[in-house]
Amino acid sequence: MQKGTFDRIINFLLGASWAFVLFGALFTLKTFMVLGLGLSLFITIIFILVSLFLILALDAFAINREKLLEMKKQTKLLEKLYSKHTK
Repeated sequence: MQKGTFDRIINFLLGASWAFVLFGALFTLKTFMVLGLGLSLFITIIFILVSLFLILALDAFAINREKLLEMKKQTKLLEKLYSKHTK
């Protein structure tokens, strides 16, 4: 199955986003450790939640793209059926 440029970009961004979440959480934890363990963990959890929301948005783009392509296929089939029965 051929993947388009859009799909490749979305998949790349999803992979990069997961890496950003992992390394960003570690970096955030270490950076804010000077303020204390509790506050550092809280800020890290907030960072992870915001990052996961952005990953969810990217995944929604991919799902909507697949949905659009499937709807186009169904529309073509329905047009063929309609033209066949109206003649």
